Amino acid sequence: MSLKKGLLIVSSLVALLLLLVACQGAQESTELNLLCVPQEEWCEGMKQEFEAEFGITVNYVRMSTGEALARLEAERENPQFDIMWGGPIDTYISGAAQGLFAQYESPNAENLLNQTLYRDADNYWSGIYVGSLGFATNTDWLAANPGVEAPTSWADLLRPEFEGQILVAHPSTSGTSYTAMATVLQIMGEEAGWAYLQDYAGQVLQFTKSGAAPAKFVGAGEAAVGIVFSHDIVAQMEAGLPLMLTFPEEGTGYEVGGMAIVAGAQHEDAAQKWYDWALTPEAQALGPKYKAYQAPTVGGVELAYPELLEVNLINYDFQWAGDNKSANVDRFSNEIQGADNLKE
Repeated sequence: MSLKKGLLIVSSLVALLLLLVACQGAQESTELNLLCVPQEEWCEGMKQEFEAEFGITVNYVRMSTGEALARLEAERENPQFDIMWGGPIDTYISGAAQGLFAQYESPNAENLLNQTLYRDADNYWSGIYVGSLGFATNTDWLAANPGVEAPTSWADLLRPEFEGQILVAHPSTSGTSYTAMATVLQIMGEEAGWAYLQDYAGQVLQFTKSGAAPAKFVGAGEAAVGIVFSHDIVAQMEAGLPLMLTFPEEGTGYEVGGMAIVAGAQHEDAAQKWYDWALTPEAQALGPKYKAYQAPTVGGVELAYPELLEVNLINYDFQWAGDNKSANVDRFSNEIQGADNLKE
């Protein structure tokens, strides 16, 4: 065999190997591991909708926001999830600073109605829904306590009649509760805010793990008042529980729920498909079908309950809340109330 012919054969073999490697690398993922924060029904519904549209099997675990971030921190060397979906963007700001999320610029990010508020400047996260904080009060309890009115201010939560009658999640496990805590600190300032939180914790019957849970427990008569995102209160009211929804007149905080691809995701291509899909009007319009009444972040979607955002919203500082989340949660846990014995 001539040298020229030998080199030609070697070159052909190398080209074939490179082609095989390229084809192997181009194989699309057939599954997606999803870390899902919203309520179980919405997580399950979106899983089924995505599977039907893309033929990709979705394996999901439902966790509250704080638990989800702690799980990603624990698994950073060997990520078990591909994407985290749901929960306030404060958490995503904090997680991005810790290197837990990957940058991704979705072609559908242009659908976002507010490019500043709903989209990270460095493309670590995008907003997928918006929701305001409210108070859920059991109407049967009000009827049994004549003369007592539902709270309409943060100050009202400290009234003597509500001592031991309030349920709220713990900020270490719940993005809902952290939003409430950050709202108080932003309205009142550091010194007065922390003093208020000390008194407020004294009114709480028990802290829960999940942010949405207090609405259900209050509706079942386990306490008088719950501090919950308003869309979760509406969901329980639609389920027939005896609740009324009020908002704090001093102003209330709100969340932009987010999503982000996990750094080192094993099925990054599938995660990008979910990310792109979640920024379409079609995907965001699915919420009410699964009893999720948050407002969308993209155009072309009808609001199920527009009045939930027609309230006195504060100029909530998401960047401050995200940058200071670990310090604020640690201070609350160490100085006010630990995360032991949380109600499931």
